[in-house]
Amino acid sequence: MADPQQVVELPSVTLKAHLVERLRDGIISGVYKPGTRLNESKLARQFSVSRIPVREALMQLQEQGLVMNHPRRGMFVNTLTEEDTQKINSVRIVLESEAIKLCRAKLDSEMDSRLSGIVERMEAWNPGSELDGAALDLDFHRTVWSYSGNAWLEKSLNFLVPAVMAHHALEGISHELVRWRLNHHRALLDVIQGNSRQSAEEALLVHLRMAYNNPERFSSLSCGDTKVP
Repeated sequence: MADPQQVVELPSVTLKAHLVERLRDGIISGVYKPGTRLNESKLARQFSVSRIPVREALMQLQEQGLVMNHPRRGMFVNTLTEEDTQKINSVRIVLESEAIKLCRAKLDSEMDSRLSGIVERMEAWNPGSELDGAALDLDFHRTVWSYSGNAWLEKSLNFLVPAVMAHHALEGISHELVRWRLNHHRALLDVIQGNSRQSAEEALLVHLRMAYNNPERFSSLSCGDTKVP
């Protein structure tokens, strides 16, 4: 992540989008942890901008579910209950499985090369750099969503999933567990490349189980209608 002290000189609309991206990535990577107050004046000083684009960026992040407004107290990084997280995961299974299928159907050499490059960087991840690991994790999934070719599907996933990732980021897990989770993205890539017998749903569910206990709890997969190992 770039230095937040870096001076930003961009048109107002572009500046807002830039701040949204920087703050969102900071939340997801754990720079701004769940429950942290996001003070407009402090953020404006950090990014060397006025408070207006910061306020607009925070409002957009609120719409995306990453930030919540406490009346008379200000904006805070959202916190989710365990049940909230699992309910979001139940929707993620459906939406991201579809994104994986669409990505597989549209896969070309350029897409393959980019996804493979991200996975290779994950597998070469250096212990002690959890923020880079979190950024790589998000980059892989966002790339898959964008390659689905369905802007509404991508938008829906970008609305739901970052809040869960932010809630789960930097939870004090061991370096080896971080490495294990990053390395498992190869299994998702194998599905996209057509090199796996697993369905998109099966591969994604196994992937989510590495980070969450019973991520299918609130989905139809827990009702016995669909058999997934």
